[in-house]
Amino acid sequence: MDSIETAFTALSHRMTRLSAPAPITSVQPSLSSLIDRVNAAKQHYQPGLRR
Repeated sequence: MDSIETAFTALSHRMTRLSAPAPITSVQPSLSSLIDRVNAAKQHYQPGLRR
């Protein structure tokens, strides 16, 4: 075997021993919620606007 074949074989063996990643179970915020937060932040930083 060539050195490239040896390296590829070793990498393949390592990859087969890896466990599958765990699924992400966190709750993602809705798109409308994110848009509302962005709009609120934009209004907060508008020049001349006082709270």
